[in-house]
Amino acid sequence: MLRSLLRAVSSASPVKSTFIPTAIAASNSTTSQLTSSRTFASKKAKASASKGNNKKGQPKSKADAKTKSKQEEIVSASVDDAAHDLISDERNRRRLLDEDERNSSLDVGPNGRPLFTSAASLSELSRKDACTYLKFSRKKLEEVLPERLPVGMVKEFDESMRDALLVRHSFLDLRDNFRRIVDPPLQSSNSRGLSAQKQIVLDGPVSCGKSIALAMLVHWARDEGWLVLYVPEGRSWTHGGLFYKNPLTGLWDTPVQAANILQDFLKYNESCLMKLPCKIVAPIPLGDGAGVGRMKDADSMAMPEGSTLYDLIQTGITTTHASVGVVVRLRQELSLVKDMPVLIAIDQYNSWFTFTEFEEPMTVRSCRPIHAREVATVNAFRSMMHDNMMVGAFSHSTAVGKLRQDLPDVPTNARVMFPRYTLDEAAVVSHYYLRQRLIRREAFSEEAWKKLYYLANGNGSEMRWLLPFMR
Repeated sequence: MLRSLLRAVSSASPVKSTFIPTAIAASNSTTSQLTSSRTFASKKAKASASKGNNKKGQPKSKADAKTKSKQEEIVSASVDDAAHDLISDERNRRRLLDEDERNSSLDVGPNGRPLFTSAASLSELSRKDACTYLKFSRKKLEEVLPERLPVGMVKEFDESMRDALLVRHSFLDLRDNFRRIVDPPLQSSNSRGLSAQKQIVLDGPVSCGKSIALAMLVHWARDEGWLVLYVPEGRSWTHGGLFYKNPLTGLWDTPVQAANILQDFLKYNESCLMKLPCKIVAPIPLGDGAGVGRMKDADSMAMPEGSTLYDLIQTGITTTHASVGVVVRLRQELSLVKDMPVLIAIDQYNSWFTFTEFEEPMTVRSCRPIHAREVATVNAFRSMMHDNMMVGAFSHSTAVGKLRQDLPDVPTNARVMFPRYTLDEAAVVSHYYLRQRLIRREAFSEEAWKKLYYLANGNGSEMRWLLPFMR
């Protein structure tokens, strides 16, 4: 929004550009004025009492009041003009992009290479498709990833006005790693990067594309027929809702989050789960229900003979006392599935190695922060010390702090640094944004985009913000 306003300001007349910054400053200062009025209320009252009826903010005469009112009207009109210009620019750009669709000569990247790949899916991508864009359908994406699309992916689609993503070598390495685990003969002599390992933690700087790569991996795995438990917001497991300490386990139950976990898992996998029988026959332990306490006459619940994983999950959704127990049991059941490959994909995985927002009262005046490992659902899924396929992605936007290199419950070789854009990828990205009219064609040059690439240090979101200012 700020970028669009700045662009509108630069293209507007001198009279408009004079007042738009004033309007922005006026709107942004409202909160600070309210805060200062609350913070220094006593001081202002004392000062006003000593000075009598001389109030600083009031106009001294009717002429001053009229002048102030006129200035406010001009500022308001300027903001309306800027908003109108912004909407007009967006509509005009979309219209021009619709016209550009009929001109295939524009779909050219650096060195005359095609800008878009001819592959129809993530499974068909090869090494030759790296540094090209793959087109998606937003509707199909929301069907395959009903839990939630990554925020970075949505921003990319909205600002570029096209549902397409860059095919990166780092993603192909990640995909081929898990592909080789399921089908070892597919290993090729030219495979590079990640060695075949079942547990991976994606780490790297802010806005390097970890969340998007994880979502694309989940998309690919589901297209291949895998059973995938995808958690786009690991932080939601440790924040919000109700929490109770279970005296039987010593862990903290979060029935609201547990029910949400089960509902999300059911969204895409319902038909698949109906075919998978439960392997564990032990009864499910019960805990506190959401806002209703514990059951008086029961500590466990037995599943009927012949139940499927779908029946198990439905039990956790409909019976709030069993929600946490079902999530813990589901983790055990997933490790026993042999009919199809199973992948556990966790975004914001780093939030499971720090403290939650929950606190345990210790005395009348003190509380103890509860660590994520003490939450029953996190405790069941956090560990990577097993033989199942699991990938977690760190999200530095959640600001949990820097974690040590050797994480508990994570293999020493699992942590992989995910890179930002390389120079070749930045060249393709710049040509793509030129194709999508984020950059003026007369201002575009190799020297200019390289300067912005080095200025942003390969940060994808910063490049997308800076490139429209190319002059």
